[in-house]
Amino acid sequence: MKKMKMLRGLCAAAALMAGMSAASAADGILTPGELKVGLEVAYPPFESWQDNKIVGFDAELAQLLSDQMGLKLQLADTKFAGLILGLNANRHDTVISALYITEGRIAQADAIPYADTGAYIMVRSDSKVAPKTEQDLCGLTVGLQQGTSWVTKLRDLSENYCKANGKERITVKEFPTAPETLQALLSGNVQAQVDIAGAVSMFAERSNGRVKITSPQTIYPQTLGIYVKKGNTALKTEITAALNALRENGKYAALLQKYARYGITETQAR
Repeated sequence: MKKMKMLRGLCAAAALMAGMSAASAADGILTPGELKVGLEVAYPPFESWQDNKIVGFDAELAQLLSDQMGLKLQLADTKFAGLILGLNANRHDTVISALYITEGRIAQADAIPYADTGAYIMVRSDSKVAPKTEQDLCGLTVGLQQGTSWVTKLRDLSENYCKANGKERITVKEFPTAPETLQALLSGNVQAQVDIAGAVSMFAERSNGRVKITSPQTIYPQTLGIYVKKGNTALKTEITAALNALRENGKYAALLQKYARYGITETQAR
């Protein structure tokens, strides 16, 4: 009799676990009750370390979304080039890391538009060049973070604009992270750095006058996306609903206002 009760108990536990697994699959998340977000924690003001804590626009947005969805947030620090790869390898549920929505990325994952921004051009304060637009980069050595959309854009510009108009080509140098690109700029390894407006603004603020922004307006304006695994309609729907709820209750507007000076605005692609 005791064995029968034990067997029933085991069956009930198995059924409960199966139910939890089914619920997790239905919700589109890897672990029940938890939202694991991939981001590269080297990209202020979107995400960076401060007092052993991940802070920034994306980190705060991830917390707001997970709270709205009733899930516990786990942030997974991931190299920029591995964010989408990690998503498709089930290392995290979603990516919120200042990633532009591009054709190449939406071929690999699904995206939810959440903000608009662009890039700034930055040089050393003692630089003899002060490029105001992307066309002014012809003939210069430009530092970029590896895997960013500007790598292809500047190479195309170099070939189709600079060379086509009898100007010197752009020499593109890639570095693993934005801070490493900044170090290359400060050391004179590159003449200019192109990066997302928010990151460039914060780098300039923290440089003690060593670097300056030379572009009066953003270049290459684009939309940032929250990425989920391709075909994960359940999670995409839940995150979209949570984001819309944050828009309606004013919490997202407050977050945008907090970071407005870094060129982050509500997306027009809603």
